[in-house]
Amino acid sequence: MKRGAVKPDEALQENGGEEAAAQARSPLLSHLLALRKVLIISAAAVAVAFFLVFYLAIDPLMAWIIGPIQARGIEIIYTAMSEALVTKFKVALIAAAVVASPVVIWQLWSFLKPALYPHEKKRFRVLFFVAVILFLLGVTFCYFAVYTLAVDFFLVAGDNLATPLLSIDKYVNFLFGFIVPFGIAFLLPVALYLTTRMGWTNHKMLASKRKFVILGIFVLAAILTPPDIVSQVALGIPLCLLYEVSILVARMTKPREQLEEEA
Repeated sequence: MKRGAVKPDEALQENGGEEAAAQARSPLLSHLLALRKVLIISAAAVAVAFFLVFYLAIDPLMAWIIGPIQARGIEIIYTAMSEALVTKFKVALIAAAVVASPVVIWQLWSFLKPALYPHEKKRFRVLFFVAVILFLLGVTFCYFAVYTLAVDFFLVAGDNLATPLLSIDKYVNFLFGFIVPFGIAFLLPVALYLTTRMGWTNHKMLASKRKFVILGIFVLAAILTPPDIVSQVALGIPLCLLYEVSILVARMTKPREQLEEEA
């Protein structure tokens, strides 16, 4: 055999290694292409929703946002030439994300669905639906039950001290910075359900740590909400109730390992 010639067995091994490497790269490449498709469609849906919201609904949406302040006889101002327009862009983008969320959710579901077993698909759908309901419940509860109290508290605190001149950008940041943490905090039962399913927590552990969790909840409420006792208590008390609900959910939830052993 000539020097430098490759033996047939070695050639077969090299070809087999190349084929194995190509097969290993193929699933990763297909997943990346599927993820790119999800991102492109989701971004396009948000972009279309943004233009529709900005050109068709931004004025009534802004009127609804500043309604609680104007109802108290306070006018909203802007202190920079571009502040009002940039704030409209910000609100339109947030509203577009909400409007386009069904498309985004469907794309994410189509990407994750092939990797789930049939029973996991059903459980995921139920869990996702519960998470959306809890988030919307938290946002609604905050806006109609807590936000107005916080606005009145701040206005009363500044009464006879200074004349309120509220910047539109700072007011919008305050509004969304106030209600979004409430929506996220209301996902506590879902988070504890997942940790219990993974075997990281159980109902006995959650019950034994109750006093520390309550302290942590009010510390978290103080961080997430504006620095006033009204909003902190208004977030802390519902979270304590949701924690008790989470303990009941954990009591009825079996860890995944236990379910696999029973199966």
